Amino acid sequence: MSRKIIYIFFIIVLFGACNSITHEPDSVVVQEQVESLNNLSEVSQIESIAEGGPLVKNDAVVTGILFIVLALVFYTSSLPGKFWKRFYTFIPAILLCYFIPGLMNTFGLVSGEASKLYFVASRFFLPASLALLTITIDIKEMWRLGSKAIIMFLAGAFGIIIGGPLSIIIISFFAPDMFTYNGEEVWRGMATMAGSWIGGGANQAAMLEVFGASKELFSQILAVDVVMANLWMAVLLYFAKKPEKIDRITGADVSNITKIKEKVEAYQKSIMRIPTFPDIMMLLGVGFGITGASHLLADFIAPLIQKNYPHLEAYSLTNNFFWIVIIATTLGVLLSFTKVRKLEGVGASKFGTAFLFILVATIGMNMDLRAIAENPQFFIVGIVWMLIHISVMIAVAWLIKAPFFFVAVGSQANIGGPVSAPIVASEFNTSLAPVGVLLAVFGYAVGTYGAYLCGLLMKMVSP
Repeated sequence: MSRKIIYIFFIIVLFGACNSITHEPDSVVVQEQVESLNNLSEVSQIESIAEGGPLVKNDAVVTGILFIVLALVFYTSSLPGKFWKRFYTFIPAILLCYFIPGLMNTFGLVSGEASKLYFVASRFFLPASLALLTITIDIKEMWRLGSKAIIMFLAGAFGIIIGGPLSIIIISFFAPDMFTYNGEEVWRGMATMAGSWIGGGANQAAMLEVFGASKELFSQILAVDVVMANLWMAVLLYFAKKPEKIDRITGADVSNITKIKEKVEAYQKSIMRIPTFPDIMMLLGVGFGITGASHLLADFIAPLIQKNYPHLEAYSLTNNFFWIVIIATTLGVLLSFTKVRKLEGVGASKFGTAFLFILVATIGMNMDLRAIAENPQFFIVGIVWMLIHISVMIAVAWLIKAPFFFVAVGSQANIGGPVSAPIVASEFNTSLAPVGVLLAVFGYAVGTYGAYLCGLLMKMVSP
């Protein structure tokens, strides 16, 4: 227990240090923070926030609250009692990590809009998490997963691309007026959701610029994006606990996955040891060292492309955050070929997962759950669209006999991106988390192209 307390203490200290840095009144930082919220719900806050701000305004205090929430969620999820086992069977822990901070924001206890914690988590902890997860990858073994992983990812992307225009066609038969919002064409906002669902926030921002949705429409679509993505993830996490039943029905061949899990677990056991203080500092040095290098290179590459190839902005290549994620993942993969990979023996992937959940909590803190009731008609579009995506995934999985693991991770690499794809993958087995990271990064590469095509198709069929 004392070792766990030491781990938590170091994470809190680091998080507090990062948080103090962001309080300098730098206009560039403020602009980046506003941009970084593009994948979150930006609906209006409740009256108490509008009048006097949130009840808790100090980010240090908010940090403590979020860590307590995360600690309680995972403590109760690990309890052996029947009540908690049954509770977390139907309500995954990660869903609470989103929605408890969301409730705190909705009722004015905290304000994600006023806080800088999401910026800190997305810019510091996400790259470090991706680095620590990817340094554990055995590329040769992952390659043995075969083509089915890529096929299922592409099937998910295809389901989203055709799902947008098909949902417009289907719903237009019953309610054609639904696709006009305050005189604006709703497909423009839906194109931003396609960017988010195939790639991530950078791709979504690109679609916002390309198709020019208004802030009001964008806010409404963001609510659909966040809620639908998290509900679908909850379904995947539920079935991830018993994939054998689904695999038996589809006749999927899971032998490759089983062999890789066994080999990775054997490797982890062979290098597992009680971490010393130098081990922990080395681990954190690698994670945050890669984070620093990613920022350094991104600050050079993004402006260079913006200056010399401004037309590439439509493909997210001028987006600083896009390059941070790509570089952090690439450096992590490169280090996986070195002795640095042995840091898994002192908990590299566990620290990486913990950093991910810090980001999850700050994302939830930016949700205003009242947005669900403001324009419920948009959720009809989201439901139909998601059902088309799911149908395509199931059909392709049945045709190629793909294991449910590929269905879940391939879908989440599209819908959830680098935040939740490794979490879903690790629900099957912690050794498989890097598969989610790699597929999610692949989503960043194709997200803008797929979303752009989806936007054009939606424009063609829109009433």
